Amino acid sequence: MTPRQQELAARIAGRRGAVRGPFRVWLHSPEMCERAESLGAFARFDCSLPKHLRELALLMAARNWDAQYSWNAHVHQAIEAGVPEAAIKAIAEKREAVFDSEADQAFYRFCREVLEEHFVTDATFARALEHFGAKGLVDTIGALGNFTMLGMCLNAFQVDLQADKEPPFPDIRGYERVIPGTDGQRP
Repeated sequence: MTPRQQELAARIAGRRGAVRGPFRVWLHSPEMCERAESLGAFARFDCSLPKHLRELALLMAARNWDAQYSWNAHVHQAIEAGVPEAAIKAIAEKREAVFDSEADQAFYRFCREVLEEHFVTDATFARALEHFGAKGLVDTIGALGNFTMLGMCLNAFQVDLQADKEPPFPDIRGYERVIPGTDGQRP
């Protein structure tokens, strides 16, 4: 590694414990890596959203992009932070998740519409705004954007699928889409 890459790797390892996953890819472009790491650190650790919603946003973006590495790296953190396991299972299976908290349901609906429809209805926006304010919604979009970029990187560069982990999605094996229930056949 160049001195600049070594400097960034040391900073990343200091903050995150090691240089793993997407950072091993992003280090090929130190300037990109530095900016992605900074945004990622804000989205994961410092934005205005409570931890369980930061983790929920990460899982939703990971599933939207079929990013198994991200999912596997965060599913237990999401559970520990308070995201209901039934909701996590529904997201993994691409079913509607249900939350007991009105704020959590509003957050989920907002994120789902952005990720799946690329737009948010006025009613969904108003409901989420009521719970999180403008700052919270801006932070949500920043987090979803960061986690989306993360998923794209992991899949494009085929970053470690963690062979010791059960594949999290019924319709994905390796880096290919399969038809569930057909013994791994591709569509």
